[in-house]
Amino acid sequence: MSFDEFLLRQVRQLAFFQFGVAGEMFIPDGCVVEVSPSTGRPRRIWLDGKCIATIRAMDGWLTLTVFGAQRLNSLLERGRNRVVVNREGAEKMAAGYDIYGGHVVEADASIVPGTEVLVVDRDYRLLGVGKAVVAGVEMTELRRGAVVKVRHKV
Repeated sequence: MSFDEFLLRQVRQLAFFQFGVAGEMFIPDGCVVEVSPSTGRPRRIWLDGKCIATIRAMDGWLTLTVFGAQRLNSLLERGRNRVVVNREGAEKMAAGYDIYGGHVVEADASIVPGTEVLVVDRDYRLLGVGKAVVAGVEMTELRRGAVVKVRHKV
């Protein structure tokens, strides 16, 4: 097995562990894993010249780009790793705000703080991607305070 194949296998396993989707589906054979020149560790995953995800140096988790989030949204089963927001939450997010309590209609119960989540509307159209601040079971109960720090919006 070549080093490139090893890296591809490694990031696929990470994607499976983190998102519960088959790594080969999310990260197909045409992907290139960019390696940090200083550490030799994987940093970014590219498909057709577009970045799917970056691997955070501090903890090794994948952080999604909009392109990666769109791919993942089409692959995940309904509800998984998603935070569904109402119209007001979608409008505030489009204006540049994070997702706050009171705007969440539904959230995956398996979400824990720090989890990479997809923010969607009631029709499961992708609105953005970010990091959960609180557990998924708390998101629908809270009435104020940030529940998702939005990193990218569509």
